[in-house]
Amino acid sequence: MKIAIMQPYLFPYIGYFQLINSVDNFVIYDDVQYIKGGWINRNRILLNKDSHLFSFSVEQASLQLNINNRIYSPKLNMEKEKFIKTLQTGYKRAPYCNEVIGLIIKIFNSTDNNVSSFNANQLKEIADYIGIKTKLLFSSEIITSKQLAAEDRIIDICNSLGADQYINPIGGQDLYSKDHFSNAGIDLNFLKTKDIFYQQLDNDFIPFLSIIDVLMFNSKEEVVKILNEYEMI
Repeated sequence: MKIAIMQPYLFPYIGYFQLINSVDNFVIYDDVQYIKGGWINRNRILLNKDSHLFSFSVEQASLQLNINNRIYSPKLNMEKEKFIKTLQTGYKRAPYCNEVIGLIIKIFNSTDNNVSSFNANQLKEIADYIGIKTKLLFSSEIITSKQLAAEDRIIDICNSLGADQYINPIGGQDLYSKDHFSNAGIDLNFLKTKDIFYQQLDNDFIPFLSIIDVLMFNSKEEVVKILNEYEMI
């Protein structure tokens, strides 16, 4: 069984969904500390021919709280409305604008403001939309040793699920050792997204924007092809 483990990012880039699509089970790593300034509550879209950073406010709380114990602020509904208007402005000429905004509105109909639950729901809805069948799990619901950290915690989750292959984004090459995983009976591989290009209206291409950007300019069939634009190392 192949698994991947990642924190629940907000509308992440295409490489995140390539990772989900490449495994049998995808574990949403939600019982680790929430880090302010990461990709849990923000991402980038195209606006006025440039990269635009958007974010949803998270209620102030102890910095020690895990992701699954954090809540989006009461301003979330207002921020949702503003975000839809921003999408309508930035993507009004995109070929799949209406369809994708409909998907975002469906996601925003969720009334669960828990950061983990809200983010997991948008990952599932987008995965369903583009035909990804991978099962999504929460690390907080898997019986493992919570005292472990880093590689050892990942290996413990793999063992708990009976996984014999773990796939991580290419950025983890400096963090994880193939020998360490091999000693535990697990093959470790790294997914490297290939250079991806598609037409973003009439401006110079800006890579690695939110999955929203990919969906705005590509049919579902084209997105499926892009999902396979990677190499395994």
